[in-house]
Amino acid sequence: MKKIKFLMIAMLAFVTSMSFVACSDDDDTASNYQRYQEAVNKMVNSQKKNNKVILLVAFGSTWEQAYDTFETIVNDYKSNFSGWDVYLSFSSAICITNAREGENVAPRDYYDPEHWLTAIGLAGYQQVVVQSLQVIPGEEYRRVRDTYVKDFMNNRNGDFTTAYMKSLDQNVVVGTPLMAEESDAERLASVLHQEADVRAAVDKGIVAFMGHGNPEGYDYYGGNIRYLQLEDYLRELSPNYYVGTVDMEDTYVDDVLNHVAGGTFMLKVGDVHKSMAYPKNNSKVAQLYPLMSIAGDHAHNDMADPDDEESWYSMFNAAGIKTQAYETNFTTACWKRYKAGEEYIPALGERAAVRKLWMNHTREAISKLGTDAAMSTPTTAPED
Repeated sequence: MKKIKFLMIAMLAFVTSMSFVACSDDDDTASNYQRYQEAVNKMVNSQKKNNKVILLVAFGSTWEQAYDTFETIVNDYKSNFSGWDVYLSFSSAICITNAREGENVAPRDYYDPEHWLTAIGLAGYQQVVVQSLQVIPGEEYRRVRDTYVKDFMNNRNGDFTTAYMKSLDQNVVVGTPLMAEESDAERLASVLHQEADVRAAVDKGIVAFMGHGNPEGYDYYGGNIRYLQLEDYLRELSPNYYVGTVDMEDTYVDDVLNHVAGGTFMLKVGDVHKSMAYPKNNSKVAQLYPLMSIAGDHAHNDMADPDDEESWYSMFNAAGIKTQAYETNFTTACWKRYKAGEEYIPALGERAAVRKLWMNHTREAISKLGTDAAMSTPTTAPED
């Protein structure tokens, strides 16, 4: 059932993406594409203050809480990167379309990295950092790095002069996701364990994090293994920690509950087979958290929905574990409508200490500018 659901979503995403960005004989599609480009050009031209820019790239969402989280991330970047302009992009065509149509909240306009990078180039920025807000180096990160940014560096649409493309040589870099390396997973585990609400919850009982993951057969760059590594590092701090996902085989919610019940399990991640031993956990309470940058559809529906029998909340409670998916103990909530006592789900992007980890990746990327570790443009290739 999970695989069928994924295939349907993937097909819909592909169709929507093609309809959103494709240049064809359809006059409406072509005119919309140009209209969107003109809108982004106008925003960049009106907001440009520097010659250096950081483009944050998130998958996207259609939840007001997520919008406020993104706003918090952007503002934090602006505060910490003086001399840099900061913009936000969505990589999901479905999220862009649904946000524009006003799904869940009032309509908002977000744009994909292609439109933003084109506007950035036309505005003449001299240094460009594209920072992934993904959690693992998976499918979405691959698309950002290997499609959007490389197309920009190859001047795929012929928007820029040869002189400008030469000036970009070694002046464009991509900041890696939150858990790009195993060492990042170790750092994230330490940061999460120090969060006051997480620490209070794990001292009382089970804490289970729900990540996204890549579906079976699509384990790009070994991204999925980061979830198991994160769980290993968390469990060194407390045996009450568990990490599962929405789309990674062997780590669905029923697998997490099996791990709580105890036993030794063989988990397959790409070509890696990892044996994981879990002692029986007798805790009768649990707190659920999203292991995603924002709390959107997955957090509110797959994790927290009390009316869905297959949600994490429902399945944990059905297993006899009194479980909460919302909390009132998160004191720095960025959701503007949040009041004490209301349902709230804190995501990774709302945690200042976690945002610092992303910003460290941005600083690492900036340090590569002007070196061979930055990206090159074909226009600077030596002549025969």
